[in-house]
Amino acid sequence: MSSHDTPNHIAIIMDGNGRWAQQRNKKRTFGHKAGVEKTREIVEACAARGVTSLTLFAFSSENWGRPEDEVSYLMELFVLALKREVKMLNKNNVKLKFIGDVAGFNEKLQKSIKDAEKQTESNFGLELNIAANYGGRWDIVNAVNLSISEGNSKKTITESLIEKNLSTCHLPELDLMIRTGGEKRISNFLIWQAAYAELYFSDKLWPDFDSTELDYAITDYKARQRRYGKTGEQLETPDFELPDHEMLNPDGNKSNDDQVR
Repeated sequence: MSSHDTPNHIAIIMDGNGRWAQQRNKKRTFGHKAGVEKTREIVEACAARGVTSLTLFAFSSENWGRPEDEVSYLMELFVLALKREVKMLNKNNVKLKFIGDVAGFNEKLQKSIKDAEKQTESNFGLELNIAANYGGRWDIVNAVNLSISEGNSKKTITESLIEKNLSTCHLPELDLMIRTGGEKRISNFLIWQAAYAELYFSDKLWPDFDSTELDYAITDYKARQRRYGKTGEQLETPDFELPDHEMLNPDGNKSNDDQVR
């Protein structure tokens, strides 16, 4: 097994806030508040460990189907958290970016998002990406529609065209996706970007997921062999180089070698 460095880009599905609260005979909203506190700790931990990009699944496009009072609380929590956390982000040189269909939020929240992004846009440390009103299928469909609107309707839509129009086009390749809460699925999160990402599932509920648990995930990642469709023997050849994810065949597709595991 070959080891590699700390992942450049980590994504986290922060699952388990509601169950964490219910275990304590509290309302689900109590868990969401605890989840925000945990987010601060993990952001600081990722920055300290040399992670360059952290993408957090804060609110999916499917979450609108939750109880109305819970959704309303989440919207207010977003606004309060943004106003409160910007100072911490600037102190730690963290650049904040939102991905997803933020136009679906109310005007108050949209303004808070724009203000927070503006206040941190000059920071050059960890890039913190908050996926809000986000869905992986939406991201792909949106990228295709953007490609067509750019005048490519009569051309073949290639992987490179889609990738440059994804909401994550400004980010490095996703290396590691973590899901807390014990579930083992990615729930429509970064489904294009996760094609070659390593997946790590933790039984810890999000408010209980601390920097030690993050280290467990990173250690597990470092012990894996990332083959990108190649064999283990090829990777162990001294002069073998991993393929550039951006390199495509003339038809815009990955090499057929990727299809063989």
